[in-house]
Amino acid sequence: MKSLFEGIQYLFVNILFAPLDFLRSLELKTWFGANTINWIFMFICACAMVYWIKQLSIFDANGEENQDTTAHSFLK
Repeated sequence: MKSLFEGIQYLFVNILFAPLDFLRSLELKTWFGANTINWIFMFICACAMVYWIKQLSIFDANGEENQDTTAHSFLK
C-alpha cells in the first residue's frame, strides 16, 4: 500500500508539477515569461467577454431580450 502512495507522489511531484517548477525557476529571469500562462488566460477571458457583450447587444437590438422582472417563476 505504501508503494501506491509513493507512486502517486512520484507522479505529481516529478511529472505533473514539472512545468510549474520550470515557471518558478523562470521567474528569477523574467517576470513576464513566468506569467505567460496568466496572460493567455486573461486574453481568453477578455475575448469571451467581448463576444458575450456583442451577443447581448444583438439580442437587445432584435427585441428578443426578456427584461421582465418576472422572467423566472421564483421571482413572482
